[in-house]
Amino acid sequence: MKTWFVYMIRCTDGTLYTGSTNHVIRRWHQHRRGDGAKYLKAHKPKEVVYVELFPNRSQACSREYQIKQFTKQEKESLITY
Repeated sequence: MKTWFVYMIRCTDGTLYTGSTNHVIRRWHQHRRGDGAKYLKAHKPKEVVYVELFPNRSQACSREYQIKQFTKQEKESLITY
């Protein structure tokens, strides 16, 4: 069984991108190269600012969806927690 992660990336324009993966470092490098998410092609990724661990993909995807519904202020409060 693979571990899954939900992560947030702060972009150079201050926006936040939320995603899920089973390998955060690999996914970060893909985003930096411009592979994957359309959003990050238009908003250059600056740094990974938040990571949560989950036992399976289903739980990670559910949490990703939940976080995507948050306001920016709610997302920022997760990061500073």
